[in-house]
Amino acid sequence: MEKIIFSPDGDSQVEFYVLEQTRLGGFNYILVTDVEDGDGEALILKDLSDEADAEAVYEIVTEDFELEAVASVFENLLEDVELL
Repeated sequence: MEKIIFSPDGDSQVEFYVLEQTRLGGFNYILVTDVEDGDGEALILKDLSDEADAEAVYEIVTEDFELEAVASVFENLLEDVELL
C-alpha cells in the first residue's frame, strides 16, 4: 500500500496510506486512511493542484453532495469497504 506524507501547516508531517484513487468531474480524488491494516479513519481528498505545481495540493472533501458521490465510487471500486 502506498504511503504519502502531507505537511498541512508546512512544518509538521502526517502520514496516510492510499487505499484507492479515482477521477470524477475533472478532479482527481484519493481515499486515504491513517492505518495500514484494520479499521482506521478514512478521508477523501480532492487534488486542487495545477499541472505546473511542483507538489500536489489536496483538501478534505466536506461538501455533502460531493462527498456522497465520490464515496459511492470508492465503495464500488473497493467491494469490502463501506463509507459514510
